[in-house]
Amino acid sequence: MAVTPVSPVPVAPAGLTRRAKRFVACEGIRVARQDIERHRDAWIEHGVPAAEIDRAVAFEDRWGGLALPPAPFYDSGPRVLGADVPQGSAAEGWWIPAGDCRYSMGYGFMIGPGGEFGIDGYHWAPLHASTEGWVESLALASHARRCAKTITRITGEAVDSLDLEGYELVPEVRGLTDTWWRGKDSLIALYRGVAVGMDAPGCLEAHVYDGLDEWGLHGG
Repeated sequence: MAVTPVSPVPVAPAGLTRRAKRFVACEGIRVARQDIERHRDAWIEHGVPAAEIDRAVAFEDRWGGLALPPAPFYDSGPRVLGADVPQGSAAEGWWIPAGDCRYSMGYGFMIGPGGEFGIDGYHWAPLHASTEGWVESLALASHARRCAKTITRITGEAVDSLDLEGYELVPEVRGLTDTWWRGKDSLIALYRGVAVGMDAPGCLEAHVYDGLDEWGLHGG
């Protein structure tokens, strides 16, 4: 039977801002999704609950095969979003792999028990409350990078000295360990995931995008 080719132009899932939808449609590529269902019986035999397999299938249906441009941190993020066999236990909870790393690293990208998108190294570090938040953060970084007059990278202890008075949290990125902040003419991205997940305080990093007008601050 002939296989219908996958269109490389992705359709952004519902629930994203217009900015993120444009980012996915214009800068993303869609490759074939995995058939997670074919592993169900084998995974159940190895003790994976059916409900966790359902979560993996739902993630694959929504995000599987979506390749996005490199992230500005986390060694560029997952190469392609996609689920794999859930890992964990009834006592600790279950995590679902969210996509292979682009490079060999000491942590992996995972979906947490509550749907959080994060990294799992020495410790679990939930970066965003959902995969939507991760995609929104990538879209906002791409937008801010194009619009900012200057971009400043701050690392280590200096990150904790940033003055955020007058700034407000950017809600759409659904930040947990990582957050974005919006000021009157600048955006600040705080990346704390590696510091938390790898017990590496020196890996704190912030990117400050200055000189933004109203469009630069929001971009849809």
